[in-house]
Amino acid sequence: MNKPVRLILSSEAEEVYRYLNERAPHSKIDNSILNAINKKVELIKVNIHYGNPISKDRIPGEYIVNYNVKNLFRVELPNYWRMLYSLTNDDSEIHIIAFVLDIIDHKEYNKKFGYKGNV
Repeated sequence: MNKPVRLILSSEAEEVYRYLNERAPHSKIDNSILNAINKKVELIKVNIHYGNPISKDRIPGEYIVNYNVKNLFRVELPNYWRMLYSLTNDDSEIHIIAFVLDIIDHKEYNKKFGYKGNV
């Protein structure tokens, strides 16, 4: 029996999601990113390992400190945006939580992971 998947947004991810919702009616780019997030969320609910795994030694320290992250997955979005999520079990209920930590643009992604380059 598969465990149900519940998706939760961090406060940072929720802030970006709200921002995209506000801008989407007036911006084709923001609308495409928002639509992609909604589609990817549904894909994650069906297959929790949908995203690309990020090696444990590349997980940003802030995620480990703030959220006790032990695994991290990356989902690519339009316009070089990324959605990052982690998986955990809920101790009180029988389901898996896909916790979206961040929804960030390419420049912020490179900064967070220590990548250098012209972006």
